[in-house]
Amino acid sequence: MAFVSFVGRVLFASVFILSAWQEFNELGDNGGPAAEALKPKFNQFSKHVFTHTGFQVPEFNIKFLVIAAMAYKGVGGLLFIFGSTIGAYLLILQQFVITPILYDFYNYDIDKKEFGLLFTKFTQNLALFGALLFFVGMKNSMPRRQAKKKAPKSKTT
Repeated sequence: MAFVSFVGRVLFASVFILSAWQEFNELGDNGGPAAEALKPKFNQFSKHVFTHTGFQVPEFNIKFLVIAAMAYKGVGGLLFIFGSTIGAYLLILQQFVITPILYDFYNYDIDKKEFGLLFTKFTQNLALFGALLFFVGMKNSMPRRQAKKKAPKSKTT
């Protein structure tokens, strides 16, 4: 059963690791296509947050957000493969921050094509988020393995 669990973690983490690898290969000086796609969505998200909460999201170079997301996905995915809850927490944080910004279906009318595409991607990432929460919950609810104590040797006469 341990092998099946390991293979499952490898397959699950491959989504994040391969995504991080692709972003790394396309990074470039400006953050690559990921930064180009994220910048207008982040600006829209910042306006949305300010309109509803009055909180101003600080300005920064989007390339740093792409690098941080890439690092969280890569390191978190590798740690997750070996059953680390730290890896799961890194992936949870990455999903929590990036998903509502990148898949902003809420900025489109329901009858638009973009709404359907973004909503589908959003719900897929929500499922990944739920699976990570499930993993952390199961990991924390299982009792730790304890070393087996050897029974004392009995004297036979």
